[in-house]
Order: sequence, then C-alpha cells, then structure tokens
Amino acid sequence: MGAVSDKTTWPEADALLAAMPPAMVALMDELSGVMFCAKDTTGRYVLVNQVFVRRTNESSRRAVIGRRAGDLFVPELAERYTTQDDEVLRTGRPLRNELELIRHVGGVPGWFLTSKLPVHDGEGRVVGIVSVSQDLREDDADDAAMDAMARLVAEVERHLDTSPGVSLTVADLARMAGCTTAVLDRRVRRVFGLTPRQLVLRARVDRAAHLLSSTATPIAEIASVTGFYDQAAFTRTFARLTGETPSSFRRRARRA
Repeated sequence: MGAVSDKTTWPEADALLAAMPPAMVALMDELSGVMFCAKDTTGRYVLVNQVFVRRTNESSRRAVIGRRAGDLFVPELAERYTTQDDEVLRTGRPLRNELELIRHVGGVPGWFLTSKLPVHDGEGRVVGIVSVSQDLREDDADDAAMDAMARLVAEVERHLDTSPGVSLTVADLARMAGCTTAVLDRRVRRVFGLTPRQLVLRARVDRAAHLLSSTATPIAEIASVTGFYDQAAFTRTFARLTGETPSSFRRRARRA
C-alpha cells in the first residue's frame, strides 16, 4: 500500500510501525475527507494518507514523512497540535472529538474533528500516536457553529472537573455555547450526530472509561466524579453504552 511504501524509517519510526496492524494502515487511504497520520514519540510523521498530504503545502507523502507539525502548519496551530500530542503521550489518555482549525502556511483554513490515540508496543510502552481528523466542511457547518461547539466541549470538560455532581440542563449548555437552545440542538446534531444531552453523557462515559483503564480508583468513586447518582446507576448506564460493566471493562483494559 502507498501509505507504507512511501515511508522512510528510523528507530522510533520502526518501533511505531511494528506496533500498528497492517490492515489498519492500509485502510487509511480508503477514507475520503478524513486525515490520518501516525507520529513517533519525537513528533515526527511516520505515516500519512493522501488526504493529510493535501492539507499541507507538499505534493507527496515522501515529502511529509520525517517532518514535524511546525514544518507543515502555521506556528500557532502547530504549537497546539504538538501540545495535544505531548499530552496523549504523557498521560496515555486518548483525545477524542477535538474541534480544531487546520491550516497550512498560505492555505485555506478548514474545521476538523480530531481524535488521537496512543499506540503501545507488545510490552505496553507508548511508541507513538495515531490521529484521524474528519473534515467538517463536508457538512456545511459554518465557522460560527464550529466556534460554538468548541466552546461547548471545553465548558463541559471544565464542568466535569469542577462540579461533576451538578446536572447540566439544555439551557446551561446553550449558555456555554453562546446560542439559543434551538440553535444548540441543530449544531450539536450536525457536528456530532448527537443530542446535547447525549454529548454530555458521552463525555462522562469517556472520562469514566479513562479512569477505569488507567487508575485504581474505586468504581463507586469513579461514578461520583463522573456525575452519576450512585454506582448502580453508573453501572447500568456504562453497560448500556459500552456493552460491558465497569468491572469487566477494567479487567479487559488491564489485560490489553
């Protein structure tokens, strides 16, 4: 596949490539409107697809491989991407559905919804990250909508940090996004494919999954800090959305 044949390797790249299933790598070039890249622990691009190349000033994957975000994107955005990468590498916590503007030097900006996951080798060491960014321009969402959704996601995360036990109403969410409840519903559905309440619930479950897989925090405490009434309510909701109870999810994550 092209995404593999255009690579140039070095020790950190070899470690990352060895940990990635070839089928996943091959699949990335089948995605239209989705940027894909894999970076090693030093921030160098190891794999990219053609959609990614088109968002840079370069004309081929070979010209991108081995370079870093600062070589390809405007400085203020490259700094943000690098900060995100460093956080994923440091904590092992995935970044999901991050709204961001992607613009190369001299290029036209575009809004993307980005997720980044750490890649572990057979011994559990983090050897890099994989990132996918979905082009939201295909859904004709305007900049005002994207700005509002970015604010909303950040405010929901902040609320979980400070007041997880306090329920957020749709009116609260609309205030966070700076729009009416009707506009909020349309924008959240367009960008995320969810209702506003579903968006908040997903944020809570995502945080619970991270705590279950990366800490020894008791399940009852996780239920509390992610805003559930009690452990029983948390277990029912988590199982409904993930297909696993919190305890079975934790056991599987520890075996992985």
